[in-house]
Amino acid sequence: MINDLQALGFTVYEAKIYLETLQAAGVPKTAYEIAKMSGVPRTNTYSALEVLTRKGAVLPVTENPTSYVAASAKVVFEKVASQTNKLCERLVARLESLAPKIENQYVWILRGEENIDIEIQKLLKSPKESIWIKASDIVLRKHAAALKKAAQKKGIKVVIILFGTDKAEFEYNNNCRVYIHENDGTRMGKADNLFTIVVDHNEMITVNADGEFIGARTQSPPVVTMALSLIRHDYYMAEIFQKFGDEITEEFGQYLMKLRLNAYTVDQVNSFYENTGLKPQEDSSTKSSGRGRSRNGRGQVRD
Repeated sequence: MINDLQALGFTVYEAKIYLETLQAAGVPKTAYEIAKMSGVPRTNTYSALEVLTRKGAVLPVTENPTSYVAASAKVVFEKVASQTNKLCERLVARLESLAPKIENQYVWILRGEENIDIEIQKLLKSPKESIWIKASDIVLRKHAAALKKAAQKKGIKVVIILFGTDKAEFEYNNNCRVYIHENDGTRMGKADNLFTIVVDHNEMITVNADGEFIGARTQSPPVVTMALSLIRHDYYMAEIFQKFGDEITEEFGQYLMKLRLNAYTVDQVNSFYENTGLKPQEDSSTKSSGRGRSRNGRGQVRD
């Protein structure tokens, strides 16, 4: 807690004193008593109490000697949040006036689960027209509350390609269209760990949570277009599977085995068998007759 308070502008002494006065449960304490409880030197206690009083974090309630009680944490930090937000808005306005405007063409690398979750939540607050997502139900549930709130905004259309079996879980209203991936929702290519979202056709985040959480956020048109195409073609496939699923399976094998195993890396092949429960059948599933294609030692396709 001391580290968090320091991040919000408290010194170590101020943080210790505020925590001690909070734990006094509303019983007024003198500076001498507070110094003794907190372990802060008495001279530093007086100066810290003056600063905390100006911040509204402690309140002087008696005189001769002056004694203090802690202000409600909720009140204190709502005020801190409001002041910080206003300061940030003012700085943004002033700093942007210093820098020339440039086209947003960069891809920002995101690292760490907490940082990535914050960026996804921010993006889910911004849509004005549409939200397109490709994700597994396991990953999507983490952001379901924010997604539901966004989907309920007037005029927002949501398209979800779901690796899962229960599309009703994410069909929040008539503007939410959920398609089960290839009509059965089986995970492919470690899809449990992937999350791709595009908002208003102009900004996207994609995340890989396999081990280290790493993602990217961008408004770069070529990259956003690539993400949109990925989701759009999965939507096409979902519709095609609904109508011609049996014929497709007969031609290309269960889970498009003949196609996938000719294009997957070794890791993806292993993941394919693990996710589907199928057994390796080298003669019938890893080679396509008449195409003269095989795999090299890295699992890549070669002609």
